[in-house]
Amino acid sequence: MSDKRTPAVQTIEVDGRTLGYRELGSGHPVLLLHGWPTSSFLWRRVMPPIARTHRVLALDLPGFGASDKPVDGRYDFADFERAIDAFLDHLGIDQVAVAGHDLGGPIATHWALTRPGRARGIALLNTLLYPEFSPAVVEFVTMLRRPDSREKATSPEGLSEIMRQGVADQANLPDGVLAEVVAPFESQDARLALARAGIGLAPAGFVEIAAQLPSLDVPVRVVYGERDRVLPDVAETFARLQRDLPAAQITGLPDCGHFLQEEDPDTVGTLLAEFFSR
Repeated sequence: MSDKRTPAVQTIEVDGRTLGYRELGSGHPVLLLHGWPTSSFLWRRVMPPIARTHRVLALDLPGFGASDKPVDGRYDFADFERAIDAFLDHLGIDQVAVAGHDLGGPIATHWALTRPGRARGIALLNTLLYPEFSPAVVEFVTMLRRPDSREKATSPEGLSEIMRQGVADQANLPDGVLAEVVAPFESQDARLALARAGIGLAPAGFVEIAAQLPSLDVPVRVVYGERDRVLPDVAETFARLQRDLPAAQITGLPDCGHFLQEEDPDTVGTLLAEFFSR
């Protein structure tokens, strides 16, 4: 069983904005990037196994968690990557292993591809990478672009429902967890920023990922929940990744959904710890 310590949220001021993050352990640094609509909180039970041998940093991306949520933020690849660069520079970190889930997957991958030598390895969990978006992704983007459906989706009830859809067994998602997910988005402006952060990544960035991914020269590890109703084509995404990167190691967890960190944090943490220790 993993250590159940929950790292506290810290904040720093970098590049003119506040960034929230959680930190645990010491050693070679590992950066964990969440997706929509979560935050570093999603990684809280995955961090301890990795932290036995590494310095683990889970960042709240702009628009999420304890980080700033400007309504007029760009929330594109360049904006997220500037935040990552500023965060790592503030901590004096050059090389880092990185993991990305959901929205954090393309951000982590694009960041690594455009900054050769900085990423020591990449782990990907239930994410999207390619510009041929599934109907589920198109529907999600459409929902967040329309004011009426956007307000419903980003409301406390809407966010709770999205989280419930993202687990195979709702017993793994108690009310206390849902409250933590919803808490950063109490204001209307925060909910609008959340919506914009969910649709700011331009298709051109995914085209760049698809073109450059076969040339990626760092180790890649995939751990994913097979019962994903949020990204139902996730197995196809990772099968394509395997064709692009035959050396990538892929493990599917048959009893987990999209938010596998909530459903089996011990297995996820152990598998990632093994990968990052190589």
